[in-house]
Amino acid sequence: MKQKPRLTFWQIWNMSFGFLGIQYGFGLQQANMSPIFRYLNADEANIPILWLAGPVTGLLVQPIIGSISDRTWSPRWGRRKPFFLIGAIVTSFALFLMPNSSALWMAASLMWILDTGLNITQEPFRAFIGDKLSDEQRGLGFAMQSFFVGFGQTVANLMPTIFRLLGITTTAAVATNVIPDSIKFPFYIGGAAVILAVLWTIYTTDEYPPDDMAEFERMKRQSSGIGGALTEIAHAFRDMPSTMKQLWWVKFFTWFGLPLMWQYLTLAVARHAFNAPTAQSPGFQEGTEWGNLCFAVFNIGCFGVSFFLPAVATRIGRRGTHALFLTLGGLGFLSMLLSNDKYAFLIGMVFVGLAWASILSMPYVLLSSSVPAERMGVYMGIFNGFIVIPQIINNLSISYIYPLLGNDPRNALALAGVCLLLAAGACFLVKENRASQVAAFPMGAGGH
Repeated sequence: MKQKPRLTFWQIWNMSFGFLGIQYGFGLQQANMSPIFRYLNADEANIPILWLAGPVTGLLVQPIIGSISDRTWSPRWGRRKPFFLIGAIVTSFALFLMPNSSALWMAASLMWILDTGLNITQEPFRAFIGDKLSDEQRGLGFAMQSFFVGFGQTVANLMPTIFRLLGITTTAAVATNVIPDSIKFPFYIGGAAVILAVLWTIYTTDEYPPDDMAEFERMKRQSSGIGGALTEIAHAFRDMPSTMKQLWWVKFFTWFGLPLMWQYLTLAVARHAFNAPTAQSPGFQEGTEWGNLCFAVFNIGCFGVSFFLPAVATRIGRRGTHALFLTLGGLGFLSMLLSNDKYAFLIGMVFVGLAWASILSMPYVLLSSSVPAERMGVYMGIFNGFIVIPQIINNLSISYIYPLLGNDPRNALALAGVCLLLAAGACFLVKENRASQVAAFPMGAGGH
C-alpha cells in the first residue's frame, strides 16, 4: 500500500467540514421531529413508530452505499464525493419541505427522505477518513468529526434561542396542523447549511485513486451493482472481528434506550416544566425551545468532557471508563423524575452528555486500521447495524410499552436511564485483555 501523505490541520478541517452541515441536519431532526409530529396531532404512544425511518434507512442504506462507494472511482468526481453531493441534495430538499408539512403523513414521508439523504452522505464521510489519512492521523480525523458532531448539533439546538436574542419574532401555533416559525426558520437555514458545507469539502479536498487500479477493476467487476453489494456485505459480516460481537449487548441496551431521549425529552419538558401536555397548550412552544436548550447543553457536555476521557481511562481502564460514563448518563435520566423545575432537565442532560461523549468513542479508528482499504466503506456500514437494530426494536415496541409507563414522556426518559445502567453492566461482558479493551473503547473516535 502506498504511504499516504501527512495532511495539515486545515486540510483535515476542510475534508471534515461537510460533516458540520450533516450534523446540523441531525440536530434539527432530533430536537424537533417529535414536536412537529405533535403539532400535526400524532399520538404520543405512536411517536416512536414515526421515528422508524432513521434506523431502517441506516440499516439498509449505509452498508449498500459503503459497498458501492468502495467500488466507485472517477478521475473527475472521486470515490466518496459523489455520494456526499447526492445525499446533501436529498437532505436539503427534505429540510426545506419538512416544516411546511400540512399533515402527519407528509411529515412522516419527509422523515424517510431526510434520513435517507443523511445516511447517504454520512457513511462515505466516515470511510473518507480511512481513505485520506495514514494510521497515525486517523485519530485526529475522527476527533475532528466528533467536534463537528457536537458543534453542528449544538448550533441547531440553539437556533430558537438565537432568534429570540436577535429580536427575530417567531409566531406560535394557534391552531391544529400549524408549525411555528421558530421551527421553520432553522430548517430553512439547515437546508442551505448542508449543501454549502458539503460543497466546501468537495471543492477543497481531492481523493486518491486506488493503489492498484487493475485489482480495483477486477473486484469492481466481481461485485458490481446492488447484488454485488449485498454479496460483499454478507462476506464482510461473516468475517466480522470478534470484538464487535462482544460489544453487542453494550450497544443493544445503549441504543434501545437513547432513542427515547430524542422521542420524548422535549415533550417531557413541555408537559412537566411548562404545564403543556398538548401542542395547543400555551406553554408548548416555550417548552420546545427549552428542550432545544437541553439538547445544546447535552452536546456541549459531550465535546467538553471528551478531552478528559483518556486521562480517566488511564486510571480505571477503558472498559471501566465506558461503564462509569454510561452510569452517569443513566442517573442523569433518572434524576429528571425528582423535580418539575426546568433546570432539573437541564442538569440531567449535562450528565447524559457525559455518557454521549463515551458512546461516541466507537471503534472507528481501530476498525479503519484493521480492515482492508478496499472494504472500508462496507465495514463502516455494517458496524452501523449494531446501532440501528436496537433502535428498530425500540420503534416497534415502545407503543406497547408506553401505556405501562403511564403514558408519561418523563417515564420514558427514566426507562432510557435504566437501559444505560444495563449497558454499563454489559461492558463487563467484554473480555478483560488489553487488546479487547482497546478495540472496544478507543479514545478519540467519532461518528453519529
